Amino acid sequence: MTYPNPLRFNPAYSVVKQYFVHLDDSVPQKIVVHKDSPRGVHFRRAGPRQKVYFNSDEVHACIVTCGGLCPGLNTVIREIVCGLYHMYGVNKILGIDGGYRGFYSKNTIPLTPKVVNDIHKRGGTIIGTSRGGHDTSKIVDSIQDRGINQVYIIGGDGTQKGAAVIYEEVRRRGLKVAVAGIPKTIDNDIPVIDKSFGFDTAVEEAQRAINAAHVEAESTENGVGVVKLMGRYSGFIAMYATLASRDVDLCLIPESPFYLEGEGGLFEFVEKRLKESGHMVIVIAEGAGQELLAESLQSADQKDASGNKLLRDVGLWISHKIKEHFAKNHKMDITLKYIDPTYMIRAIPSNASDNVYCTLLAQSAVHGAMAGYTGFTSGLVNGRQTYIPFNRITEKQNMVVITDRMWARLLSSTNQPSFLGPKDLAEAKKQEEHPTGLLDGENCKEDHQPGHVGTMFNSSALLGCLNCMQ
Repeated sequence: MTYPNPLRFNPAYSVVKQYFVHLDDSVPQKIVVHKDSPRGVHFRRAGPRQKVYFNSDEVHACIVTCGGLCPGLNTVIREIVCGLYHMYGVNKILGIDGGYRGFYSKNTIPLTPKVVNDIHKRGGTIIGTSRGGHDTSKIVDSIQDRGINQVYIIGGDGTQKGAAVIYEEVRRRGLKVAVAGIPKTIDNDIPVIDKSFGFDTAVEEAQRAINAAHVEAESTENGVGVVKLMGRYSGFIAMYATLASRDVDLCLIPESPFYLEGEGGLFEFVEKRLKESGHMVIVIAEGAGQELLAESLQSADQKDASGNKLLRDVGLWISHKIKEHFAKNHKMDITLKYIDPTYMIRAIPSNASDNVYCTLLAQSAVHGAMAGYTGFTSGLVNGRQTYIPFNRITEKQNMVVITDRMWARLLSSTNQPSFLGPKDLAEAKKQEEHPTGLLDGENCKEDHQPGHVGTMFNSSALLGCLNCMQ
């Protein structure tokens, strides 16, 4: 059974021409294609539908945040609550306290527009977060026992994998529950989407640390400023902060290996730059150079509650190595300052750009869940809001492509060495994956029926691959 969308009677939306999204509207994942290539992968366009699956009075929604902090979490929470309440007249909304384990081990927090009114001005998340604690059976038991029929899950790739498992268990039990995700990762390492919320804020705040390092470095003879930024596996923050700053001489990211000793190595470049300019600034992502640390620091691999490998502090390590090298091999005295702004950046409120983006993500998720879609993540693809199936979001990580133009722009901006030989470049090109996940001419094997509560989840999709629809 479906119902007329309450937005039809909302004066705020009645003036909008063609406000409702057609069921067949889609957004291509890849815009630039060869003239003879297939149309490729498309995703359902996000937005309100003319008919909704849920009666507003019967909706019992919940929101959960998982993983590390990120600017914009409170904004997303606020806009989900306000979207449900003001656009669809939903009154029963719960915040799950403390991440996934909060479903079965903590109390819930009632959320109303009054409660969330000004939370976007604060960093963190008012409903708490945690890593791990994902017990699928207990979580779905809690959803079932509380009568929850809409679940909004805000988190990164690990959280979205957990959301996919919850969705499958809900589907297995035959529950009429919509499971919607909002992708959260400050590192911008979730694939398919244009960017993740909080990323713009992180790059902007990183500028303060870079500027401080530059001031310290240029104020002393042979001054070196080292700034460590977030980026476990993907160096997007370091790359964009470097390009925006113009004060950085060397940017090191996980995707681009480097070496210290010998001709063309890092030590040689540092010495050259200090002789030329008298100072330099180095930006390094937290996941860069981990293989070098593993060689020099023998210790057992440890993991956090989410299963992520605990990384060693590459910023401290490289600072020590640089000071050690110049103390042993050169008469040149250097003054090195190391800055790690990681947790300061994670804890700040989102900026204006991210606030707008968070609003769009949250409202799109609400529109999708109310229409009965499930098993999807709300995301921006080529500038358009879309519904992306969980399996597409979790199948790989988004990483800087070091054979792409953006990395070339950085190298030309900093005039740093690439540290790559011909063999390394060939290997990088070989490992580079096609952006759509489908090779030209390859047929898609997905089941293309949209995941929908009303049809008992015909697939995990919401994916329309128009290869098979021509």
